[in-house]
Amino acid sequence: MTFNLATMLRESAQATPEKACVIANEATLSYAQVDEISGRIATSLLGLGLQPGDKVAVQLPNLPQFLFTYFGAMKAGLVMVPLNPLLRAPEIAYHLQDSDARVLITFETFAEEALQGAQQADGMPTYVVNLPGSDRRPEGTRHFDELYFADDNRDIAPTNADDTAVLLYTSGTTGNPKGAELTHFQLFMNCTTAGELFGFRDDDIGLAVLPFFHVFGLSSVLNTTIRFGGTMVLVPRFEIEPVVDAIEKHRCTIFSGVPTMYLGLLQTDTSDRDLSSLRVGVSGGAAIPGQAIKAFEEKFPGVVVLEGYGLSESASTTTFNVSAEQRKVLSIGKPIWGVEVRIVDDDGKELPAGEEHVGEIVIRGHNMMKGYYKKPEATAEAFRNGWFHTGDLAHADSDGYLFVVDRKKDLVIRGGYNVYPREVEEVLYAHPSISEAAVIGKPDEKLGEEIVAVVALESDATTAPDEIIAYCRERIAAYKYPREVRVLDALPKGPTGKILKKQLRDS
Repeated sequence: MTFNLATMLRESAQATPEKACVIANEATLSYAQVDEISGRIATSLLGLGLQPGDKVAVQLPNLPQFLFTYFGAMKAGLVMVPLNPLLRAPEIAYHLQDSDARVLITFETFAEEALQGAQQADGMPTYVVNLPGSDRRPEGTRHFDELYFADDNRDIAPTNADDTAVLLYTSGTTGNPKGAELTHFQLFMNCTTAGELFGFRDDDIGLAVLPFFHVFGLSSVLNTTIRFGGTMVLVPRFEIEPVVDAIEKHRCTIFSGVPTMYLGLLQTDTSDRDLSSLRVGVSGGAAIPGQAIKAFEEKFPGVVVLEGYGLSESASTTTFNVSAEQRKVLSIGKPIWGVEVRIVDDDGKELPAGEEHVGEIVIRGHNMMKGYYKKPEATAEAFRNGWFHTGDLAHADSDGYLFVVDRKKDLVIRGGYNVYPREVEEVLYAHPSISEAAVIGKPDEKLGEEIVAVVALESDATTAPDEIIAYCRERIAAYKYPREVRVLDALPKGPTGKILKKQLRDS
C-alpha cells in the first residue's frame, strides 16, 4: 500500500488553500503557500543527488523552515532526522554518522557548532537558516534560501505506508541515543487518533511551543494541526511573556505542554491578560501533579487539562484522558483506538487491576516504531513476545484507567520497600512554598537507598528543608518521606521543560 504523510498537507491545502497554516512573529503563511514552498524544497533536495530513503538532518527551532523541510523531505521520499539545536559538535557528529544523514540544515545561532559536527562526520552539505535581515553564516556552509529557487514539485513520492518517514532519536538516558524509525502510516494514525480524542476542530488555533524535534511537538502539535486543517502559532522556546502574548494576540484555543510549562503559567500574574480563548490543555512528557491541574483550571475557567502518555517509539500518544467528564486526575487515561496496553511483571505475565499490582507498561499496536535504526539487538530487547517494553511502571484500576508510578530506573528501594518518586512529588507540589520538585534516591550503606527531595521555592518563600521534611512526614508513610531536602534556584530541565533527574542524581 502506498501512502505518504505529506498527503495531509496537500489535502488541507486543497480544502482551504487561503487559510492560515502557520503564524510566526508577524508572518502568516497559508496552506497553499506551505504546500508550494515545501514542493520547491523537495525539488532542491532531489537536485542534490539524494535518493529515496536518504536522510536529511534538521536542527532547527520552531520556525516555518522546519515545516518546509519536513514536508519537502516527505514529498521527495526522503527521511527526516530532527535534531536538538542545543547539541554540541561531537553529539551532532554522532547523530549524523549513526543516521547516515546526507544533508544538514541548521540555524544561524547554532551554525558554528553544527558545521564542526558535520565536518567530524566526514562532511556533508550544510545549509543555514538565517534570522530575518541577517546574512551571517560560517564559511563552508550554504544559505537555506538557495533551496527556495527550484520549481515547485507538485508530485508526492509514492512511498509505502510502512516506509520510514522520520528517524527520531531517543533521549539516550542509557547509552548512546537510538534512532526510532517512525513510518508514514504510524505517524498518520497517531495524529489522527489523538486529534479525534480531544476534539480538534478545523477552527482551532494551537500554540506550538513544544519543540518539533521532540515527538510530542512533532506528532501531537505539528502533525495533528496539519491533519485537521487548523492553525499553529510558532513560539521558538518557552518563555512566559512571549507565550502569554501569543495566546492573547492570536486567540489560541489549544495549549500543549509539559508540566513545568503549566506550572510556569500558574505562577505568572495574568489578571490583566485575556486568555479566555483557551479551551483545551494537553499535558504529556512527564506526570503532571493533580494539584497543578486543579489550580490551572481554577485560574483559567474555560480550560480542561487532559493528560496523556507516549514515547518517541510510539509516535507520541499511547493513552489519553478523552474529556473532563471521563478523565481521572493523576491517570494517563486509557489506550487510544487500535492500541493495546498491558501491565506485566518481570516474567511478562499480565497483572490484575489494583494499586498493589504495579508492573511494567508494555504496548503493541499501529503506533509502535519499526525498530531502532541499525540496532537489531536493542530492537529485539525492546520488543519481547510482540510487545514493546517501555521501562515505565504503572498499575490499572477496575475501569481500565492507567496510573504511572515511575520509570523503572527512577524507582527508589529503601530498606526493601519500593518508593515511587511521583507519589512523594505529589505531596511536595501541594506545599504552598514549592514551585518545582523532584525526588531521587542516593546510595545508603544501611538501607540501600535513601530518599532525597530536590526543590525550588516560590520567589518570596523562605521555608527551610527541615520544615519540608516535617510536612512530608505528616502526609506519607514513614518509609516514603524524604530524609534530605536540597533547595535550588531552579531544577535542571531538558529542551521540552522536563526535569532532568539524571543530572540531579549525578550532581
